[in-house]
Amino acid sequence: MLFDQSFLEGIDKNPVGAIVSACERTVDAIEARNRDWAPPDLAELMETAALVNEIIDDHLLSSENILPEIDGNFGYSCQQLFQYLNNVRGEFQGHAYEIQFASIKHQYRTALKANFAYEFSQGDLERVQSLINELRTHISSASGLENEHRRRLLARLEKLQSELHKRVADLDMFWGMVGDAGVVLGKLGKDAKPIVDRIREIADIVWRTQSRTEELPSGTKPPLLESDDL
Repeated sequence: MLFDQSFLEGIDKNPVGAIVSACERTVDAIEARNRDWAPPDLAELMETAALVNEIIDDHLLSSENILPEIDGNFGYSCQQLFQYLNNVRGEFQGHAYEIQFASIKHQYRTALKANFAYEFSQGDLERVQSLINELRTHISSASGLENEHRRRLLARLEKLQSELHKRVADLDMFWGMVGDAGVVLGKLGKDAKPIVDRIREIADIVWRTQSRTEELPSGTKPPLLESDDL
């Protein structure tokens, strides 16, 4: 395989970055060889294009570029796949910059408010990351959600994950997920349980972090989580 297990395991954490990286790796390698098309080029192009297209479909990302069909014309197939990867790279590079810029702004916002910040334990941080990945899987496969609603939820998860750090200036982005859980519960009923359970666990971790930082009495319950519906 052209892409090793380590690369594949990192896709869920940053699908946009993985798309850009995969496209760059193949496009740059082929451009560096600077020669006529050869059979290994087509094999590399097909594998990369298949992976990139699968990431886009699996994470419900929007793309203006359509995976080309491959026919018996060797040179034409190489050129079409190469152009597809080059176009996708340009399309998603802008989005990758937006995510990177948001992360940088968040780090400086936290640094400038260093006198007060919420700090997750390393274990809690890793657990939240894992729960977000599980949420992405469950939301992607939930048949009762409209595609537009699904895209909004996945976009929120992507933004949340890009801004998730050990120290954060506020927790608003997390508490917004509790509202999302209520909407999903209303639409899916009992089928929403895998999604709601994970949002509840994230909320429990966030509340534990918030109450510890703000020195609330031990055992104080989060008001938003008192309802049995969640």
